[in-house]
Amino acid sequence: MPTLLHLDASARRQSFSREAGDVVAAAWRASHPDGPYVHRDLARTPAPQIGEAWTELCDYVLEHEITDPARYREAVRTPAQEAAWAVVEPLLSELVAADVVVIATPMYNYSVPASLKAWIDQVTFPRMSLAGRRFVVTYARGGAYGPGTPRHLYDHQERYLRDFLAGHFAVPEEAMTFLGTELVNALTDPALAGRRGAHDVSRAAALEAARKTGEAL
Repeated sequence: MPTLLHLDASARRQSFSREAGDVVAAAWRASHPDGPYVHRDLARTPAPQIGEAWTELCDYVLEHEITDPARYREAVRTPAQEAAWAVVEPLLSELVAADVVVIATPMYNYSVPASLKAWIDQVTFPRMSLAGRRFVVTYARGGAYGPGTPRHLYDHQERYLRDFLAGHFAVPEEAMTFLGTELVNALTDPALAGRRGAHDVSRAAALEAARKTGEAL
């Protein structure tokens, strides 16, 4: 049976990125009632930042041309590396076992939250491929950053994740889906009050896309 790994990165318990991610996951689970489902909340239980021992694991993997994640354990040679591997192993095992990965993330300061970046750092090793898996990113951001908008140049959220998945994990464009809610700050920022309607439209479209995506996975 296919396996779904569902990651949440928003610091908010009630967030638009979580909302859309939950819709994708619920639709997928309805279509795969027996499929294993793993949920990890990176905001509530954050992965630690990588340390020097983690870099030593990467150096060993690179030097010895190890590309199979099942062999990464061979890089552990010291107590510090053992401690680093104890952090990596459960996170990496969940990722490698997944057929579908849902990443629900807000935009913080033009990019992804530190909690998501810390997870990415922990599970990423040289020349590691995740081709064959599907990735769905449900995002939220305070303004409008889509193509054609004045702030599109500052989107280091979707652009970063697309580039990372393709450039490091060898995930093809057709195996990625990005959907999200824009103009969230229209709910609180008086300067964006006139964009509330556009936010509502964006949210409704994101939830509909999330449902259809989850059903199609």
